[in-house]
Amino acid sequence: PIRGTADQDIEKSSGNRTMKKYSVNFLPGDRSVEVDEGTDIAEAARQADVFINNLCGGEGVCGQCRVRVVKGRAEAEEQARGFFSEEELSQGYVLACRTEIHDNLDILIPAESRVEDSQIMTRGEGEGAAGELNPLVRKIFLELPKPTLEDNSADIDRISRELRKKIGWHTFDIRLNCLQNLSEKLRDNDWKVTVSVVKSEKGYRIQRVEPQDTTQRNYGVAVDVGTTTVVTRLVDLNTGAVLGVEGSLNRQASYGEDVISRMIYACGKGGLHPLHEAVVENINELIEKLVRQREVSLEDISAVVAAGNTTMSHFLLGLVPCSIRMEPYVPTADVYPQIMAKEIGLRINDTCILETLPGVASYVGGDIVAGAMSCGMADREEVTGLIDIGTNGEIAIGNNSWLVCCSASAGPAFEGGGTQCGMRATRGAIEKIRIENGRVEYRTIGNGPPRGICGSGLIDAIYELVKNGIIGAEGKFQRDLNDPRLAVEDNVPRYAIAPADEAESGQPVVITESDIANLIKSKGAVFAAIKSLTDYIGVGFDQIDRFYVAGGFGSYLDIPKAVAIGLLPDISHDRIQFIGNSSLSGASKALLSENAFEKCVNISRSMTNIELTNYQPFMDDYIAALFLPHTDRRLFPSVTY
Repeated sequence: PIRGTADQDIEKSSGNRTMKKYSVNFLPGDRSVEVDEGTDIAEAARQADVFINNLCGGEGVCGQCRVRVVKGRAEAEEQARGFFSEEELSQGYVLACRTEIHDNLDILIPAESRVEDSQIMTRGEGEGAAGELNPLVRKIFLELPKPTLEDNSADIDRISRELRKKIGWHTFDIRLNCLQNLSEKLRDNDWKVTVSVVKSEKGYRIQRVEPQDTTQRNYGVAVDVGTTTVVTRLVDLNTGAVLGVEGSLNRQASYGEDVISRMIYACGKGGLHPLHEAVVENINELIEKLVRQREVSLEDISAVVAAGNTTMSHFLLGLVPCSIRMEPYVPTADVYPQIMAKEIGLRINDTCILETLPGVASYVGGDIVAGAMSCGMADREEVTGLIDIGTNGEIAIGNNSWLVCCSASAGPAFEGGGTQCGMRATRGAIEKIRIENGRVEYRTIGNGPPRGICGSGLIDAIYELVKNGIIGAEGKFQRDLNDPRLAVEDNVPRYAIAPADEAESGQPVVITESDIANLIKSKGAVFAAIKSLTDYIGVGFDQIDRFYVAGGFGSYLDIPKAVAIGLLPDISHDRIQFIGNSSLSGASKALLSENAFEKCVNISRSMTNIELTNYQPFMDDYIAALFLPHTDRRLFPSVTY
């Protein structure tokens, strides 16, 4: 280890070693933290609430957590040097996950490694529409008749009798701590109280008894627990009105970009607790921000409904996810118990409930169930499809008689991972590209200088390159082109979307032949999953009335280009409809309607999952899809390039 000053040396007291502490300051932003000697820079960043790109979860294999040590000395692993040129090494570049701290440090996070100002999809189909209003938690004001010798029923029976008149249900459970002070509360408030009634699996439960009439203060929170982002929506349970929406990057990104790397971390390197704590703290911060903005008390939030993929739901509830990623891919649970929000660490109040929407299988979770309920595909006679494109491509097809689903690993390419200049949809990401007569036009998020290319920009890039004959249908560059933007480095062709003098980092923003190969694999996996599922159930694309595309990435897609590269089926574009954050919309509807929540449960129980790893036609479809747009051009009759 590199030694610091004398007063920082290891001290010995009563035979125990006291670990030295060092200060680490992250630039830009001047965020500082004090950590133990030997802590790696990635962990110090997590403790300082600084986000650094991290695709592999700290395994040192993705090379995305590049940082520069500008002051002090750090100890980097020898094998991590291979990610940098000699010039970069001389400037102090290291991998954050593979560099230990043995000195006070100033760390510069370069533009390509920062995660900030992300585009977060907070809107979804039906936002602001109350629909059926019958929330999971209702507040009912009761003016109870006082006991007499002729009517000396027990206090709880007196409440149940009045509730039967309001709700119609015959019996009501009650929480013990609510029952313990019930006698005093009724008599001290002249038998006028507000009773919070919760829909539970067996019926209804009296959750809370409050003095006087508090029925106007009844709120709920819907949560989309996404792999990349966490979004919360504050809802008035009396009216269905949306009072506010807040979102942020999922703090778990520090432990890996995708669910697989996070499971590896949770099941080995760091344990489950850090990932559970990270997402819970995400939700706490977002809820606290919402209630401050709307001047709502945390005491008046009665219910939280969360929707996420199976792994995210496990992390949220503190369930061990290790068996999800190993054959035969079995989750701990796919239907989750109703719990008190405080049980997992949500800082709301002692009586607030948390419902986590059920999933279907290891890689088809509550987010797809929420989306299927939200878009109404389970209510219609027409056959419709739902596609959620992310690290996994999750697809559901069906109608009010049957529902079938599957999941295919698309990898991180659509979220900017696994590509040389790929990045999330944050400030400086190129999101739109057009090439015409050798001239490249692009648009960045925030309209600032380009820092990289996000998923929608990568789709645009592939389409424009193949349309202009710069790459062939197999994704290979035409090396004999006389194009100054085309270059070959280490025998890998690359094309400069933004030249060095336009880019924020001073280095060109490029797409390489290897990037294109990864993207073709990703789009091939999604399309092959769609085709395998339609073939399995015996319907053609022309028999599907509508395809709904959900999620943040889908909302920024250019449909004609997505079809032209073979990502989406070649059908009339008006039959492809973006529905935004359907996971959040579904959670909101389940919060506001007992029937909608029950519909989610029924969808999860009735939806048939096709495990593509055991379905041989999928592999055949996948190999056939590794072409632009496809080896079978009859599937894409409208594509003319």
